[in-house]
Amino acid sequence: MQTATIQFDRFNTLADEAAHERIRAARARLGDRAVLLVHHYQRADVYQYADLTGDSLKLSRLAGQTDAEYIVFCGVHFMAEVADILSKPNQIAVLPDLAAGCSMADMANLAKVERSWRELADVLGNPDECITPVTYINSAADLKAFCGEHGGIVCTSSNAPKILEWAFAQREKVLFFPDQHLGRWTGYGMGVPLEDMLVWDPDLPNGGHTPEAIRRARVLLWKGHCSVHQMFQPSHIIRWRNQNPDGFVISHPESAFEVCRQSDYVGSTEYIIKVIKEAPAGTKWLVGTELNLVSRLAEEVKPEGKTVQFMAPTVCMCSTMQRIDPQHLAWTLENLAEGNVVNRITVPAHEAALAKLALDRMLAVS
Repeated sequence: MQTATIQFDRFNTLADEAAHERIRAARARLGDRAVLLVHHYQRADVYQYADLTGDSLKLSRLAGQTDAEYIVFCGVHFMAEVADILSKPNQIAVLPDLAAGCSMADMANLAKVERSWRELADVLGNPDECITPVTYINSAADLKAFCGEHGGIVCTSSNAPKILEWAFAQREKVLFFPDQHLGRWTGYGMGVPLEDMLVWDPDLPNGGHTPEAIRRARVLLWKGHCSVHQMFQPSHIIRWRNQNPDGFVISHPESAFEVCRQSDYVGSTEYIIKVIKEAPAGTKWLVGTELNLVSRLAEEVKPEGKTVQFMAPTVCMCSTMQRIDPQHLAWTLENLAEGNVVNRITVPAHEAALAKLALDRMLAVS
C-alpha cells in the first residue's frame, strides 16, 4: 500500500555512514524486487551496491533481461531511458537523481537534428535515400526515435565498427551524432579518409559546409564531445612514454583523434578492463578514460604488480554521474520499499516504439 512519499531534504544532510546503513536496510526489505544496474563510471561508494555492472552496451542488454519490478539505474538519464525502453511493460525504471545527465547527449537535440536533416534534404534530395543516421547511445530517447523512424540505428563504443559497416550497407553516407570523436576514429579504422569526414556544426547553415563538400563527404560528424575525454592530450602520452618506455597506453574512442592514434589500444570501458586484466603481471598502463573506473581498476590489478595511471594530470571525472550519491540512493530505495515510486523514467509510447526499432537493430547487428 502506497504511503506518503519521503522527501529528499531529510536525506540531503545525512552522513555517509548513516546513508549506507539505510541503503542496506532498504535493500533487505526490497529483496529481489529491485535490481541495481551500475555503470563503470559510477563513484565507488555507490558502485559497491551493484547487482549488475557494465558499459552502455552490456547494461542495455541486461536491462531487458532482469525480472525485477524496479530497475534502479545508477548512471545518467539516457541510460535509464534505455532501460525503460528495453524492459518489460510491468517494470519500472528509476534514476536516483534526475540531475544526472550527460553533457555530450545535450549537445544534440531533436530540433537541431531535424533542422540539419532538412538542410541535407535541400542539398542531397531525400536524405532517407542516401544517409543513415547513427546516434551514439549517449543521446536522448527522441534522437534514438529519430533514427528508428529514418532507417537508422544506435551504436555504442563497443560495437561502433559493426554498426557503421551496417550503416554504409544501407546508404552511401552517415550522419553520426552526438560524439564526433567516436565517429571519426571508427570511420578512420574502416578506411574512410579524414577528408571524407566533415564536422557538422548545427549552429551554422549547412553545418558550415558548401553543398559540394557535403556531396563529397561520406561521414558527417556532429560537433559534440565528452567533457571528460576531451581533457586527454597527446602531450600527456608523450610525457608518460618518456618516463615509461616499456609501458602501454589504452584510450577510450571518445578521446581526440590524435590521442587514439598515439595509443597502443583503443576501445570501450569493457575492452579497457579486459585488456588490462588479461595483460602480463608487472605491466604499466596509462589509461584515457573516466577517473572512477581507472582508480577502481588500478586497485584490482595492483596485487599482480601492474600499475595503472590516469592519463590527465588533473582530476577529471564524470560530474553528472557523480550526482548519484549514497544519499540519493538511500532516499530512492527507502521510497521503493515503502511502495512509493520516485524519479521514474518513462519514455512516451510512440517515441519508445521508434527508439526500440533503432536499439533492436543495434542489438541484432552486434
